[in-house]
Formats: sequence, structure tokens, C-alpha cells
Amino acid sequence: MRFDTRLVHVGQEPAQGTGDVSPPLHLTSTYAHGAQVQPAYFYARGENPTREALERALAALEEVRFATVFPSGQAAGATALATLAGAGRAIVSDDVYGGTHALLTSFGLDVRVVDLADPTAVAEVFADPWADDALVWVETPTNPTLKVADVAEVSRRAHARGCVVLVDNTLAGPVFQQPLRWGADVTLYSTTKSVAGHLDVLGGALVHDRADLHELFVTHRTTTGSVPSPFDCFLVHRGLKTLSLRTVRQAATAEKLAAALRESPHVGEVRYPGLPDHPGHTLATRQMSGFGPVLGFRYRGDVAALLRRSRYFTDAVSFGGVRSLAQCPAATTHRSVPTDLRERLGITDDLVRLSVGIEDPADLLEDLMGALDPA
Repeated sequence: MRFDTRLVHVGQEPAQGTGDVSPPLHLTSTYAHGAQVQPAYFYARGENPTREALERALAALEEVRFATVFPSGQAAGATALATLAGAGRAIVSDDVYGGTHALLTSFGLDVRVVDLADPTAVAEVFADPWADDALVWVETPTNPTLKVADVAEVSRRAHARGCVVLVDNTLAGPVFQQPLRWGADVTLYSTTKSVAGHLDVLGGALVHDRADLHELFVTHRTTTGSVPSPFDCFLVHRGLKTLSLRTVRQAATAEKLAAALRESPHVGEVRYPGLPDHPGHTLATRQMSGFGPVLGFRYRGDVAALLRRSRYFTDAVSFGGVRSLAQCPAATTHRSVPTDLRERLGITDDLVRLSVGIEDPADLLEDLMGALDPA
């Protein structure tokens, strides 16, 4: 069964007894033991058929056995940190989502922030015995500067030190990148973004192929009660079915917008892995099958005014949804990142991040070019 067929069929088998082509939504908190042919369901914090159907579908995307879903990407990340950072140490991509920085701080770990897109920095950090048994948290492409890390090389060096490698694949999404195939141990998703795709639900997931990690994640989720509702699982699963259709369209439009932005006198640097002069373009071409719906650029003007002028790019955080969004990361998603790190990474007040939706590409291009130049 190929990828696009798995999107539609896995976890969506017609219901036994009634034949529902769309599986029923199991809105229950508990289960009658005597009504079950083979008792498998005890309490909904631990088991729910709607949740399990989504987990089967997400695991199938990377052709592995396990996925564990959560009420948000942050909840998935918190579970990963609680269960995988047993040595109390973590090696983390320098340019990660702002919420990830906050999460790492709250766990009180000994963290080394490393440019994992730089092969020299990768070699140096794993040459140090300090790295032994650390959790390695990779984000690629990064949010919002879109740096690209070599998952295979990072995983090779990390595993030699006994590390577990987690890749936050939220920005690329499973259509364009599958980290487990390149050696990572766990893929993290905020399913809120491209996987669900309709800006109407929160969700998160950890995808992997290790039975020991599956037991750790499920036990922690059940014990802490970090479970998504059946209805939220239903919404994520519904969105998943059109994932390829949406994201291929979005990436094609993003590439056109990136090329147009490079020609504008109102724009400085444009960051998009699909551009031939992007520092990670060659690696992205090898590691990814497409370049995703997100791009960044530096605006030579008033960013707040630019966002107000746009008709079709809504000034809002998040990305990967059907509606196009635009925001200034320095003022929103990354405002909690330490100022010195933010400035070093180039997450400054002139940086604009676009999340390209499924609107007509011509409308988005006209709108963006018009907003850049108010004259």
C-alpha cells in the first residue's frame, strides 16, 4: 500500500456490524466489560478506539509500528523529555520553535544548544564524552529560519554515543520528509499543523518503531492524563486524508512566492530550502521530497503595516493550514527565546514568516506583492 493510499485507508476500515465507511466516533469515558467479546477497553484515559485508529494511521505514514498521540505538540514534547532525557542532558538545535525553548527550560535539563545544520558543530559536540546518553532534539527545517540538518549524520554520531535522536518534523511534514528512514529514533509532530491542516484542532504525536519507547510513552500519557479527546482525534484523522493534496499544492505555491520575493526591492534575504542558493538546498533535495509550505524573508519596511495591508495572509501564528498566515516570529512565537540567541540566529524584527495555504497562487502573489509596496 503506497503513501497516499495509506492516508485514506489505514485506521479507516469500515465498522464491523454496521459497515460505516467513516468509522464511528467513540465518545465515552468508560466501557462495559461484559459487552466486549474480548475485553480490551477499561477506561478512556488509557484506551479509546478513535484514538487508536488515528495512531495506526500516523504510524503507517512512516511504515512503523507505533504512534502515540497527545492533546498538543507541546504535550508530545513534554512526554519525550520526561521519558527520554534520563541522563538529564540534551543536545538541541539552536533554532527550534520558541515553545520548545520554554519546554526545555521548565524541565531544568543540562542543555547544549548547537547549530545541528553545521557539520563542524555536529562533529564537535559528539566528540565530547559529555554527549553520552543525551537526548538529541533535532528540528529540520528549523522554525523560523529554515536551516536544514543532516538527520542521517546526526543520528550516526549520536547513536555512537548511546543517544536517542528525536526529530521535530512538524514544519516539513510526513509527505516531504520521514526522519525514521534516515536513522532517527522518534519523529515528533504537532499534528495541529499540516497533519490536521484546517486550523481547527490541537494535537501532537510521537512516531517510532521501538516497543520499549511505546511502553514508556503510553504509560506516561496514561499516568499524567495527557490524552487527546476522541473528537480531536477524529478531526486530526479527517484532515490527514487530504494531507498530500494540500501540502503538495502549498509547497508549489511557496516556491513561486519565494522566487518572486527575491526579485522585490522591498525584500532582503529570502529563506526557503527550495531556492538553489539556500545553504541547505543540496541536503534538502536529498533528504526531502519537497520543501514545504513555510518560508521567511526580511522586509525593508514596517512589518506591522505590511501585515495589516495583506488581504489573504492573516496575521496569526501557526502554519501548515489551508489558510495563508503571516507573522513576525520575534514578536510572537519566539519572543520567549533569550534575546542574545534570537539576535544571533537572525530572528529579528524585520523577519516575516509566511505559511502558504491552498488559495489560488495568483491571488496570493498579487496580494503579497501589493502589500510589500503600498504605492
